Amino acid sequence: MLMQRPAEYVTHIPSPKVQLLTWAEQRLLWAIGGVSIFTNLLMLTGPLFMLQVYDRVLSSRSEPTLVVLFALVGFLYLILGTLDHARARIAARLGAQIQDRLDRPVFLAALQARSGRTQNISAARAPADLTTLQQFSGAPVFMALFDFPWVPLLLGIIAMLHPWLGALALASAAILTGLGVANMSASHGLVATSHARSLGADRLGRQIAQQAGLLRATGMQEAAIDRWQAHRRGALNAALGVNDNAGRFGASARTLRLFLQSTMLATGAWLVLQGQLSAGGMIAASIILGRALAPLDQLVGGWPQVQAALGALGRVRQMLVMMPKAPAQMQLPAPSGRLAVRRLGLRVPDITAGARLVLRDISFELFPGQALGVIGPSGAGKSSLVEVIVGLQDPSCGDVRLDGARLDQYPNAQFARAIGYLPQQVSLFDGSLRDNISRLDPDARDEDVVAAAKAANAHALILSLPDGYQTRVDTRGGGLSGGQVKRIALARALFRDPVLLVLDEPDASLDDDGLRALHATITVATARGAAVLVTAHRVSALGACDQVMKLDRGTIASLGPVDKILQASQRPCARSSRPEGQGQRLAAPPLAWSVMHFPWDTRVAPRGR
Repeated sequence: MLMQRPAEYVTHIPSPKVQLLTWAEQRLLWAIGGVSIFTNLLMLTGPLFMLQVYDRVLSSRSEPTLVVLFALVGFLYLILGTLDHARARIAARLGAQIQDRLDRPVFLAALQARSGRTQNISAARAPADLTTLQQFSGAPVFMALFDFPWVPLLLGIIAMLHPWLGALALASAAILTGLGVANMSASHGLVATSHARSLGADRLGRQIAQQAGLLRATGMQEAAIDRWQAHRRGALNAALGVNDNAGRFGASARTLRLFLQSTMLATGAWLVLQGQLSAGGMIAASIILGRALAPLDQLVGGWPQVQAALGALGRVRQMLVMMPKAPAQMQLPAPSGRLAVRRLGLRVPDITAGARLVLRDISFELFPGQALGVIGPSGAGKSSLVEVIVGLQDPSCGDVRLDGARLDQYPNAQFARAIGYLPQQVSLFDGSLRDNISRLDPDARDEDVVAAAKAANAHALILSLPDGYQTRVDTRGGGLSGGQVKRIALARALFRDPVLLVLDEPDASLDDDGLRALHATITVATARGAAVLVTAHRVSALGACDQVMKLDRGTIASLGPVDKILQASQRPCARSSRPEGQGQRLAAPPLAWSVMHFPWDTRVAPRGR
C-alpha cells in the first residue's frame, strides 16, 4: 500500500478567488465606463437638434437660431467622435495589457498541464484563449456591453415625449431581449461543440506534424491526413453552424429594429395628427428608439463572440486557479550532488483505470563521484523515475532530496544549474549550436560553452561543421544525424558542470565512437565529483557505471555491483568498450554507496570497488 502524500507536497490547492485584473487595469475599465457616459449622452445630439429644428426654427423662421444650433451640433459631434475613438483605444489597450501580463503565467501553467504536473486543465489552447480575450476587448460587441445600461434612460426619454411612445419603446426592447435570450440558448451548445472539435483537430494536426517522418516512412501519411481532414471538416461544420445561428438571429434583430423604428415613426405621426405630439417629437422618438435598441441588436448578433470570450475567460481563470502555488524559497548552499530517493511512489492518469501505479516503494541513495545504471524492460518505470528526479513530475508519495533538501525547496534557477538532464527524446531549439549548448543563456561565456562541448566529446564534431559553434539548427536537427544531435544535447546537459547528471537512455542513436565518448563523459563527470544516473536498455551503455539497479513493474528487483546484477540477469557485462591493447579505463573513485532498507535507519555498509 502506498502511504498518503503528505500535505506539504500538495501544491495545487485552488485558491478561492483569482484576481484577473490589476488596479491599473480596473482603472482602464472604469475609464471606458466613464467615457461611455458622455458618448451615450452625446448620442442624443441628433434627436435634440431635429426636435429644435422642427419645433423652433421652422416655426419662428429664424436663420440665426439655425446657424447657432448647427454650429453647436457640429462641435458636439466632434467631441462625440473624439470620445468614441478614445474609448476604443482604451479598450484595445486594456486587452493588450491583460494579455501581456498573463501571457507568461498562463503559458507556464499550460506547460505544467501538458507535462502532467497539474490535472483537469484544458491547456492546449491557453495562449489562444488570451488572444481571444484581447480581440474581444476591441470588438463592437464589447462596447455594446457598456452602452446597454443606458437603454432604460433612453426609453425614459421617449416616455417623456408621450406615454404611448414609451410603452411601444418598452415593448420593442422586450422583444429584442427575448430574441437575445433565444440566441443565447440556441448558441450555447453550438459554441461549445465548435470549440471542442477545433481543439481536437488542432491536437491531431500537431501530432501529425511531430510524427511526419514516421508517418511517411510507414505509409500512414494519407490515412492520418484523411483523419485530420475529417476532424477539420467536423470543426468547420460546427463553426458554420455557429455562424449560421448568429447570422439568423442577427438578421432578425436588425430587421426587427428597423421595423420597430418605423412603427415608432408611424405611431408618432398618428399622435401628431391627433394633436398630442409635435413633428419634432415624432422624429426624435424614432431616432432615440434606434439608439436605444442598437446595443441590444449588437448583443444579439454578436452573442457567439461574447460566449467565446466568456469560455476563454473561464478557462484562463481555471488555469490560474489550478496553477501550483510556488512554495517560499530561499537560496540554499550549492549542492554537492548527494541524491536520496525515499519510498518513492508515482501514479499517472490512465484512460481505463483513472490512475495507474508506475513506481512503488523506490529507495536508494547516490553520492558524489558515483554512477548508477538503471535497467529494466520497457514499461518498468525507468523514464518515470528520471522525470521525478529532475522535477518534471511530482511524486505521489515519498520524496526526492538533493543534499537533504526537497527539490521544490531550491529556487528554479539554482536547481536547473545543479542538474544536467538528457531526455530520452532529444530535440534542439531553433538557433545556433552555441545557443543550444548554453541553454539559451545570452550571457553565457564562450569558455563555458566550449568546456561543455569538450566534456561531451562534441568539440571536434562542432569544429568540423562549416560554421562551427554558430551552425544554425532547428527542432529537426538542421542536417545533423541523430547521434550528433544526441551529443549536442549531452553537451547542453553538461553545461557549467552540474553536480547531478541524469541521462535517460543516452546510448540511443549512438555508434561505437559515440558510445565510447559517452563512457568517457561519465568517467570525467564522476572524477570531478558529480553523481551520475543512467538509464539504458543496452548493457554496453553501463560500462562506466559503478552499480546497477534493475526495475521490474515499478519496483526495485535488484541493486548492486554491475557484474553481479548483470550476471544475475543473464546478460553480458561490458565493463569497458575499448578494444584490447588500448588499456582499461581508470578505476572509479571509492564508492560511498548505500542501499536503504526499511525502516529507514537500517543501511548496508558502503561497499568499495
